[in-house]
Amino acid sequence: MAAMPPIEFHLSGRRALVTGAASGIGLATAMLLARSGARVALNDLPGAALDRALGAGRGEGLALVAAPGDLGDSATVATVAAGAVEALGGLDYLVNNAGAPFTRAPIPAGDLDALTDDFWDRILRVNLLSAFRMTKALAAPLRAASGAVVNTVSISAFGGGASSSAYATAKAGLAGLTRELARGLAPDVRVNGIAPGYVRSNWDCSFGDIDAQAKASVPLARVGEPEDYAQVIAFLCAGGAYITGEVIPVCGGSRI
Repeated sequence: MAAMPPIEFHLSGRRALVTGAASGIGLATAMLLARSGARVALNDLPGAALDRALGAGRGEGLALVAAPGDLGDSATVATVAAGAVEALGGLDYLVNNAGAPFTRAPIPAGDLDALTDDFWDRILRVNLLSAFRMTKALAAPLRAASGAVVNTVSISAFGGGASSSAYATAKAGLAGLTRELARGLAPDVRVNGIAPGYVRSNWDCSFGDIDAQAKASVPLARVGEPEDYAQVIAFLCAGGAYITGEVIPVCGGSRI
């Protein structure tokens, strides 16, 4: 079993759904919640990556269930949500982490022709609307459990410079949605977000030598590991009882 972080979470009896959970921040979050005692439903696109994540976790004896599906489709969101609640017997924590850049290389902000209607539609459906639809679908069980929602936003929501202007705009929208959902679901459900900076993961869009970039521009002089972000997400799920409507930058100090 992987080493537990210095801060331990005791989540026996808790139930969580993590979207985009086959790799990166989502996988690290799902594993941390499960290793802390929670039963966790893992959502991602059906396929080998999700199967590997489930197999590895179950090999540790973790209580994981599959919740496959493309959250860019509204009908699939409803199916995933209902299946997760049925499998887990309710829901305490929802982590809206699913996201995708839909480009292999960053699109310059001035390249407006690359931002086609189809590109915008895909970006918004996966990176923004899926979080709203999933939260809406799960509002009743989350209210019943006095639960929590955590959205994975992006540091680009506050200053651009992401894989595309469309992605940065979607994440800015997700920051706003986090606040509105916090207002709409209070006082029963807390809704917060994290805004990651550099992440060591198999993200589809390449930004070049991120280690060198982080060393030059990030006060903590390193790229964030998925586990760095997972710890903050777990805290916002299980702790932070008087925190709602906030998006916390987790970026090694790059905004100071």
